Amino acid sequence: MSIRPPTDADGTAAHPDIDIALHPLPPAEALRRLWTDLEARSDSSFFLSWLWIGPWLALMPAGVEPQLLVARRAGELVGLALLCPRRHRRFGLLRGRRWMLHETGDRAYDRLFMEYNGILADRRFDDEVTAAALLWLGERLSGADELVLGGLSAAAERAARRVAAQTGHTLQVRTADSTQWVDFALVRAGGGDFRGGLGRNTRAAVNRTERLYEARGGLDYRVAGSVEEALEDFAALEVLHQAGWQARGQSGAFANPAFRPFHERLITTGLPRGAVRLCRISAGGRPIGYLYNFVHRNQVMNYQGGFAFEPDNRLKPGLLSHVLAIEDALARGEDGYDFMSTPAGHKPLLSNAEQPMNWLTLGPDRLSRRLEAQWRRTRGLLVDAAKRSLRGWTAPAKGT
Repeated sequence: MSIRPPTDADGTAAHPDIDIALHPLPPAEALRRLWTDLEARSDSSFFLSWLWIGPWLALMPAGVEPQLLVARRAGELVGLALLCPRRHRRFGLLRGRRWMLHETGDRAYDRLFMEYNGILADRRFDDEVTAAALLWLGERLSGADELVLGGLSAAAERAARRVAAQTGHTLQVRTADSTQWVDFALVRAGGGDFRGGLGRNTRAAVNRTERLYEARGGLDYRVAGSVEEALEDFAALEVLHQAGWQARGQSGAFANPAFRPFHERLITTGLPRGAVRLCRISAGGRPIGYLYNFVHRNQVMNYQGGFAFEPDNRLKPGLLSHVLAIEDALARGEDGYDFMSTPAGHKPLLSNAEQPMNWLTLGPDRLSRRLEAQWRRTRGLLVDAAKRSLRGWTAPAKGT
């Protein structure tokens, strides 16, 4: 099974001025030039930037063979995406192929966690390119194929839903989630005092934590100023992150063998550009928290953290660390602080905006897909119920 190659007759039905084709990957340097040229003409997410895509391709597991989707309008390059074919057996019996948008199908590697996924597109034709690319792919799915669309941006999900309606395919939810953030425009409209706008109990918890830590000899918030400092902070973050998750009987993000080399490469490239921000929060000279954030299009995005938890439950190092990072970003004139999709207790306490972010599959409406979707829903409900019955359970960290 495979996606049919494009022809003049069937490749441009929905958007006749946009031509779509699927190619083998060009050499790495040629692809970098293509991607970065288009990125400069796009309003893409951080996860569609070459800063993320370059290391993702460079460290990809053996045996994965991505293909390059190319969209052109009047001969001009206006869209790019990477699709990884992956054979699978539904219920261990029925053969099929998944076409995965910026995922590999390798479970461990995909825990690097793509979010705000979609098509890298020229900003002048963003919606048209995304719709044309997804429709072109949807029309070429055989009966046993499906298109895996993980962590879609809101615009890309709207396009995928339109494609499902146009093709008669079904769009199934693999994972339903949301992304929550602090919109600084709302904070500034209310006078600019972020902490003052928090709920009374949350504000009291933050202020109490701050006082207790300051009593140890002062509280310090520091952003790494060099690659060397950032990599040291990343290593220290790993220690606290892993200790926290292992205390709950879980493995943590760094147990993924791809996690550290991928992010060390990303930090080395991204920090000099101002696209990566490692924050260390210390009390009395001892670190109590680290935050690993991305900065893209004047938005701060929290990707990972590690915190020194203590028996005294009045101390909330994670909550305070995020508040200090938010106040720092607000003072820098940035536009928002995005917690992204991973569930966490502090997100609803600190956020003032939210939107869905879902992991979807698009494919022909077949009994086997409906049964698998029902099995996935049932399994998810059972797993969630079992986890929530454990004392102190919290949702897995991003990257685990």
